Amino acid sequence: MEPATLAPPPSDLPADLPADLIAGFLRAVRTHLDLQVAYVSQIVGNESVFRHVDAPGLEDLVKPGDRKSLDDVYCRHILEGRLPELIPDTSQQPLAMAMPITAAVPIGAHVSVPLRLSDGSVYGMFCCLGPQADHTLNNRDLAMMRSFADLAAREIEIRLLDEAALAARRVPVEQVLADGGPQIAYQPIWRMGETRPAGYEALARFSHQPNRGPDHWFADAAAVGLAAELELAALRRALAALPLLPADRYLTLNASPATACRPELGALLASVDLHRIVLEITEQDAVEDVAALNAALAPLRAAGMRLAVDDAGAGYSGLQKILELRPDIIKLDRFFVRGIDADAPRRALGAALVEFARQVNAELIAEGVEEMPELSTLRGLGFDKVQGWLLGKAQPLEAVLALG
Repeated sequence: MEPATLAPPPSDLPADLPADLIAGFLRAVRTHLDLQVAYVSQIVGNESVFRHVDAPGLEDLVKPGDRKSLDDVYCRHILEGRLPELIPDTSQQPLAMAMPITAAVPIGAHVSVPLRLSDGSVYGMFCCLGPQADHTLNNRDLAMMRSFADLAAREIEIRLLDEAALAARRVPVEQVLADGGPQIAYQPIWRMGETRPAGYEALARFSHQPNRGPDHWFADAAAVGLAAELELAALRRALAALPLLPADRYLTLNASPATACRPELGALLASVDLHRIVLEITEQDAVEDVAALNAALAPLRAAGMRLAVDDAGAGYSGLQKILELRPDIIKLDRFFVRGIDADAPRRALGAALVEFARQVNAELIAEGVEEMPELSTLRGLGFDKVQGWLLGKAQPLEAVLALG
C-alpha cells in the first residue's frame, strides 16, 4: 500500500508534544479535532487491545492494556465497510446506534482509520471519539487522521521489527540458561617466583549457536533483560569447581556491579569458604551506585572474600573505581601489559601502580602476559602476580585438575 499523502500540519497543534511519537500523534489529533479520547488499538485474534491512549481526565474509561471483543466495538465494521471511517453523528448510523457501546461510553462522534503495515496487513485502528455529535467534522479531518495513522503505522512497524530482533536475540540466551548456563574455563593466576598456580579465574565460554565471543552473549543477555540470570548461571557453574580444586588455591569470579548487588549472589556464596573467593567487578558497566555496591559486598568481604577491579590504568573511571571500592586486588589490563618491556610509558605506568598498590595495601596482578620479556619486566617492576597465555590458557576443569 502506498503511504498516504500527508496533510498540512494543523496550525493549532500543541507545541509541547510528548517525546513518544505515537503519544504525540494521538494528542495532536485529539486536540485538533476537539474530541475527548484518542487511541491506537491492536487487533489480536478476536479482540481489540488498547496499546496507546490519550484521554486526559477519562483514564477510568479507557487505558492501555484494556481489551474489547471485536463484536462489541466499531473496528471490524469499519474494516469491512459496514460503518464509515468518519462518523460526525452516530445517531445517523443505525448499526452504530444498535451497538451497546455507543450509549455506554457514550459515543457521539467517531473517526477511525486502519493502521496498515508495509505488507498491507492491518495492525489495528487509529481512533478519535467524543461523547457529542460534531457536524463540523469533514473529509479534511479524515485526511489528516489518515496521515497521522500512516505516521503511527510506520513507527509501530519500526517497534515491531525491534521487538522481533530482540526476541531473536533472547531465544539463544534462554537456551543457554535452560542448559544450566555457559561452560566454564579456568585460567591460572601465578605468584611471581612460584611453580604452582595461586588461583584460577573462571571465564565463561559458549558452545551454543550462534558462534561468538562471551562479550556478545552477555551483551545480548543485557539487551533482553537476562544479564543477571546469565551471570548468576555462570557463577553457579564456576563455583561447582571450588571443592575439586586444591585447598590452597582460590577462585576468581566475574560479576557486573548490578549482579554484585543482588541478593542471589550472597545466597550462592553462603556455603562457600569466602577466603578462597575473589570477586572481580567487570569493567563493562559503570558503577552507578557505589554506596549500594559497597553495602552489598561488605558482609562478604568481612567474611573473607576479596574484591578485585580489572581496569587499572583506564583513565579517570578506572582510578575512580579503585578509590571508591578500595579493592584488595588491582588488575592491570592486557592493553597496558602488551609490549611493556619495550615501551617506556607503559613501564612508568606499571611502576606507578606498583607503588600505589603498596601504599593502599592491595595486590597487583598483570593480565594478558604473552611474551617472556613482558614477564621479566613485570617481575622487575615488582608485580605480585601474573596471568596470560604465556603461563597458561583458560582450560576446562578436567585439564586443570590433571595438572595437580
